[in-house]
Amino acid sequence: MSNQHGDPGHGDSPAAWTAVVVMLIGIAAGTVFFFLHMATMVWVCAGVVVFGALLGWILSKAGFGVNGPKFSPKTHD
Repeated sequence: MSNQHGDPGHGDSPAAWTAVVVMLIGIAAGTVFFFLHMATMVWVCAGVVVFGALLGWILSKAGFGVNGPKFSPKTHD
């Protein structure tokens, strides 16, 4: 068996990690506000989730995506 895997790095980039972290914060905060019956803040958190997805796309286009020039993948030993 080979130690090398065929996965090209699904989302293993600064753009993907940033997007996921921002969206997780939005979802977590939105869940808390939902249980506290704060509808306005739930919608703000929904906006944060959309912003996180947009931020990931922008960073990917700026070269921080998997195949971007500003990203150097780690080697798997």
